[in-house]
Amino acid sequence: MARLLIVHHTPSPGMQAMFEKVVEGATTDEIEGVEVVRRAALSATASDVLGADGYLLGTPANLGYISGALKHFFDTIYYPCLDSTAGRPFGYYVHGNEGVEGAQRAIRSITTGLSWQQVAEPVTVLGAPEKSDLAACWELGATVAAGLMDG
Repeated sequence: MARLLIVHHTPSPGMQAMFEKVVEGATTDEIEGVEVVRRAALSATASDVLGADGYLLGTPANLGYISGALKHFFDTIYYPCLDSTAGRPFGYYVHGNEGVEGAQRAIRSITTGLSWQQVAEPVTVLGAPEKSDLAACWELGATVAAGLMDG
């Protein structure tokens, strides 16, 4: 069975709503043969990453960058996972109040270094997530999970 690892930092109601929709999409009944594992960014380990076949990342944009928690995650797993996870698929979502460009740039830079392959458009939200934003989060979760299905 394939494993999708969702690594998230979810400190606000907006991030929580986005996270829940991503999980909902990844675990919809149409997705078969994919185990979804959720880890808070501060507790996710290199073993979690090595044991997964694909990744979904969620972070707020803090002061124009990814959260310290997601940065800590990447700092912890980068070298132990560098060679073993090259080519694995990922997607991400970002929530900000004033801009998400710096956070997106950081994720792209780090995942490029890891040689992960982005398989879905990111979901970026400014301010309170609207219904369409949450639908996009659901679609993100479903898309990345469906890509891991056997077949």
